[in-house]
This record gives sequence, structure tokens and C-alpha cells, in this order.
Amino acid sequence: MSELSLNGRCLCGGVTFQATLEKREMGVCHCSMCRRWSGGAFMVAECAGDALKIADESQLGVYKSSEWGERCFCKSCGSTLFWRMQDHSMAAISIQAFDDPSQFDFVQEIFVDEQPANYTFANKTKRMTSQEFLEAFASGQGT
Repeated sequence: MSELSLNGRCLCGGVTFQATLEKREMGVCHCSMCRRWSGGAFMVAECAGDALKIADESQLGVYKSSEWGERCFCKSCGSTLFWRMQDHSMAAISIQAFDDPSQFDFVQEIFVDEQPANYTFANKTKRMTSQEFLEAFASGQGT
């Protein structure tokens, strides 16, 4: 599969970026932090940190949400944009920041043990608990 280069932006256009993705796949995080931050399940496409190019970082807000991760958003309109490693080695970009979020295949859900009981997705996906995901992430197998 060839790489896919997509442009994305926040609601007001204050933060624009280009992401080069290896796969046309998306995953969903159900962890309590992602749900509170994004207003629901956080739907993302992943890329290597150096494959994410931000045009102008002056409007990019960064919140360090854990020992290793940070959440990035637009300071002007508040749009949720991406979660990334603090060392910028990996980024999980909100598919809603792209013009056509329907272009991604829904393949994985993580932190399913934190998923509220009042919603489920009909898609057949790989489902991982928080422990399963963190163990895979720590071993370098990621998602």
C-alpha cells in the first residue's frame, strides 16, 4: 500500500497541517481522557511524528496529559486535533480534521474496558482493553 498524504485543519483554519499516513485506517479510543477531551470516542488515524507537518504552530495549543503524551488543539476555536508522544515520534490525528473522514477503514478500538455502556459501534474491529493496549504499546507492537 502506498502512503497517503492528507491536509487537515481546525474549525477556524488557524492550525493547518499535512499528514502522511501509511494506512487508510482509523481506530477509536474509549479512555476517559479522550472522551472528555474530544466530547466522545476519539476517532484517529496514526502517523509517524515526522510525517505530521504543521504549517504554523502559533495557534497550536499543547496540553501534557500524561508522562509520555500530549493533546494538541487550536487556541482560537478549541478544535481537538491530535494526540502525540511528547518526543513527537508518533501522532494520532483526529479524522474529523480531514475533509473526508469517511475514507478510513474502521479497524480498532482501544480502552474498551473504559467504554461507557450507553453506546457501541456496529463495525467488527479489533478490541483491546487498556491493559492489552498498554502492553502492546510498551512492547513496540503499538496498534
